[in-house]
Amino acid sequence: MTRPTDITIDAARLYFLPVTTRVPLKFGSESLTSVTCARAAVRVSDASGRSAEGWGETPLSVQWVWPSSKPYEPRHEALKQFCIALTEAWASFDHRGHALEIGHAFERHVLHDLLARFNASRAADDQLPHLAALLCMSVVDIATHDAYGRLHDKPVYETYRREFLSHDLSHFLTPAEGAAVSFAGVCPDRFLLQNPAKTLRAWHLVGGLDALTAGDLKGDEPDDGYPVTLEKWIERDGLTCLKIKLRGNDGAWDEERLRRVGAIARARGVDWLSVDFNCTVTDPDYVNAILDRLRDTDPKLYGMILYVEQPFPYELRAHPIDVHSVSARKPLFLDESAHDWEHVRLGRALGWTGVALKTCKTQTGALLSLCWAKAHGMPLMVQDLTNPMLAMIPHVQLAAHAGTIMGVETNACQFYPAASDIEAHVHPGLYQRRGGCVDLSTIRGAGFGYRIEEMRRDLGTGVA
Repeated sequence: MTRPTDITIDAARLYFLPVTTRVPLKFGSESLTSVTCARAAVRVSDASGRSAEGWGETPLSVQWVWPSSKPYEPRHEALKQFCIALTEAWASFDHRGHALEIGHAFERHVLHDLLARFNASRAADDQLPHLAALLCMSVVDIATHDAYGRLHDKPVYETYRREFLSHDLSHFLTPAEGAAVSFAGVCPDRFLLQNPAKTLRAWHLVGGLDALTAGDLKGDEPDDGYPVTLEKWIERDGLTCLKIKLRGNDGAWDEERLRRVGAIARARGVDWLSVDFNCTVTDPDYVNAILDRLRDTDPKLYGMILYVEQPFPYELRAHPIDVHSVSARKPLFLDESAHDWEHVRLGRALGWTGVALKTCKTQTGALLSLCWAKAHGMPLMVQDLTNPMLAMIPHVQLAAHAGTIMGVETNACQFYPAASDIEAHVHPGLYQRRGGCVDLSTIRGAGFGYRIEEMRRDLGTGVA
């Protein structure tokens, strides 16, 4: 079945934008001090010849998608090269439909083979992971959703309904075995908030290298007008939600870090904490032991922990760890493991209870995972990939329309705030948190509501 609203892809352009952090961000055993943001423009057209251009962007966070003991730069270069190959494949992808249908078809029928060909010439211990491939795909996928909305002069989230889609969700999703769930006749709008909030509580990341108080300062911190301690960030931005990065391989350090951050949080009126072990734990008892000691010795701090995020290795099929004992203590959210709805289904069977969505795993995949999770009663969060510039806007839009358990993560505001100065002239409330919140009220218009015509960022000539 085809619709007059269906589109095809005509062309795609890719740009690389370098960004340097003001302070390091620790990812498991690695630290991020710079990142390349990939930005794409995708042009689409419909059967009548009308056309529109849309934009997408994501940071190529090497340490997150490809944790490894191998040097950073070869992994970074591989991600860039795969982005170029994928953009070329996307521009020539001959498929007609809604942006969601195009993204799903590309991921199912092109991405796997494209990744296999790319990896064929690489050493067996140096293979680009599937999560990294999704990251690269997200740039053009987000841009295509934006272009679809712009072509039809509709906000993106108003196009996820039956009048625009040729297929209901049963074309994309299969319920868990034994679940009283049917996707027949249902479209994504069933699972989206129809009147999303214009302000969202902002989660602040407490990195493993972050100074908590003035006593932690070493004297080499940036003097750029932004806070350099957690205490000052809470004071300046009115923060009420803190996400704490832990090591996952040093129980004493992790517990002490939790207690220190918890003491600061309580003293300054913070309401909620979450803990992120960044895929470094292999035994549930590691997490359970820390939680149990907190429960027994500091029940107030234990009660402030809203959820636990991704302690275990992200490849669920290679590491099918039963995690019911952890989720019996606290809600346990998939993040890196939530590649797509099929991984969410596997995670649910292993005992995971919630899903942390990310636009950097594609807008298409995030939307389908959202629908599957909500249909099966799994709560949602929307997590950041330290999204600056344009990447921030689809990110907060997803959180607003998904209906998260509490706000949205907002890391770019602390690690490279100056990177978004141009976009902040149009959306000031997105790139500086006030009263513990980000303000979405300036997002408006078709597509993702970027208002990109009002921005004056020099992108150069592009790379593909």
